[in-house]
Amino acid sequence: MMIFKNCNSCGQHWESRDDFLSDPDLEVVGYQTFFSNLKLGLFLFNHSCDTTLAIEADVFLDLYKGEYHDTRVPVKDVECPGRCLNKNILSPCSSKCKCAFVSTLLGTLKHWEKAPYPIPL
Repeated sequence: MMIFKNCNSCGQHWESRDDFLSDPDLEVVGYQTFFSNLKLGLFLFNHSCDTTLAIEADVFLDLYKGEYHDTRVPVKDVECPGRCLNKNILSPCSSKCKCAFVSTLLGTLKHWEKAPYPIPL
């Protein structure tokens, strides 16, 4: 059986990306930037067992339908609103920067429809 992700703390596993993103016990909390290769950046998720799980950005790139840019606008540049470094800003980045997809993907992951909790018997 193929497993998408394991929690090293509590042992829970998710068989697919959809199972993972739909889990109400997970919340996306940010993105760890790797500027030299953004596909190697990590999306960070908090699990209800108090562990943070990291998943490579390239696992989610197919969820982004926007435009990609070739150059990076330096964070201190007036053209850079810093969205890719701020987990609380989920609106799309207005900068024509190769990091701009991050804030859009964070919003997509944050608003992913969660499965309902099982009803106790």
